[in-house]
Amino acid sequence: MKRNLRVSAIVFMMIINSANAQTNVSSIFIEMLFPQGKSKALILSFDDGNVADRTLVKLMNDYGLLGTFHLNSNKLCTKDYLTKEEIKTIYKGHEVSAHTANHPNLTDLLKIDVIYEVLEDRKELERLTGYPVRGMSYPFGNTNDFVIKAISGLGIEYARTVGDTNNFSIPSDFLKWNPTIHLFGKTNYIPNDTANDSRELAQFYQLTNDFLKMNSIALFYVWGHSWEYDGSVNKWAEVEKFFKMVSKNPDIYYTTQIGLVDYINAFKNLKFSVDKTMVTNLSSINVFVKMNGKVYTIEAGSTKQLN
Repeated sequence: MKRNLRVSAIVFMMIINSANAQTNVSSIFIEMLFPQGKSKALILSFDDGNVADRTLVKLMNDYGLLGTFHLNSNKLCTKDYLTKEEIKTIYKGHEVSAHTANHPNLTDLLKIDVIYEVLEDRKELERLTGYPVRGMSYPFGNTNDFVIKAISGLGIEYARTVGDTNNFSIPSDFLKWNPTIHLFGKTNYIPNDTANDSRELAQFYQLTNDFLKMNSIALFYVWGHSWEYDGSVNKWAEVEKFFKMVSKNPDIYYTTQIGLVDYINAFKNLKFSVDKTMVTNLSSINVFVKMNGKVYTIEAGSTKQLN
């Protein structure tokens, strides 16, 4: 009887230890870090392809910043828009993305017209840039389930709205990608309201400073239009002030939108062993993760032992 009790106790302890081991393994949190093990990322995104992009891109290049530029191909070579001939040179080193051929409100269109607007824009922009165009921003920021279903299967891997989140979260759905904030918030949205402009500008810079102080994973996605900084209310000095604030920071991963999509997908496609002591990276991108307080580099095309 005593022997049976001892055996039962041993078996019981083995079960408990096994359960604890499984619990410990499942509670190990694998955190994605950005390239080089950085915790912050910055995306700058601008729409339309206005001639003011010439000034904007030069300023970004001066500060070593990357941009994603969403263009309407049928508006190129018309008044106030860039020419088709300069697209490849102006945006060299940046990302050119779709914004539909003619900038209609997609939620008002038939499915066949949504498909036309996206595919025609992709096709012409690909001819001008010499590489696949894989993302877009919605004209006026408008979308719905009908539009998203219509563009699925058209080679669009992300699509940006204009629904500012005012936070630094990474989107769970790339086709419903809400940015952090419009550049300078809603300044000049209300004519001749200097109090509102001051308040919006202060809130924008508060958010910028919050991002710069972040220690956890954070994506700061700022969008706008270059034509907003021209005209009677010239904002180029303010644009340069912001660029200076966020540039050349060793803690920030500067990326295009498609660059971040590719990186996140590479992370999501990592293959971990059951006990999380091994991982295989099938992608062509080095992926950085944190586990148990330690940072690991998972080299492209490799299997790594995790201690």
